[in-house]
Amino acid sequence: MKYNFYGWKTATVPPMNETYKGITTPQKLYDALTHIWCRYTCAPRLRDEWSKENYTMGQCSITAFLVQDIFGGDVYGIKRPGGNYHCFNNVNGVVFDLTSEMFGDEVLDYDDCELQSREEHFSKEEKKLRYEFLVAELTKYTEGHIPT
Repeated sequence: MKYNFYGWKTATVPPMNETYKGITTPQKLYDALTHIWCRYTCAPRLRDEWSKENYTMGQCSITAFLVQDIFGGDVYGIKRPGGNYHCFNNVNGVVFDLTSEMFGDEVLDYDDCELQSREEHFSKEEKKLRYEFLVAELTKYTEGHIPT
């Protein structure tokens, strides 16, 4: 698969555990998520913009915290117009963003971003439920497939 997400060439971090069979790199996680991301996992305010062609739309925070569960590191946010944050990962200095493709050709600035709190993000019940759904679907997917 050809990757276009930010940092895909250098995202060579290993998983911290073997919770998800076959998920050995962020690229393998991305491959699996392309089968899981859906309108339901998209942030409600962005659902009208979600499509099968733009499957990363509205998936950033729940995906970034799932990446953190698997690969460790920190979740950071780029402040966006309107005050929301676009979340991405920094694992031991390796910065990558599995959902950057939602912005098309826009170039994001990954420097000097704010550390994001899982507790704050998941204090929103709808976001917590979308995250739990993503985790459950990844579990089912990896039990039935070995990403190649």
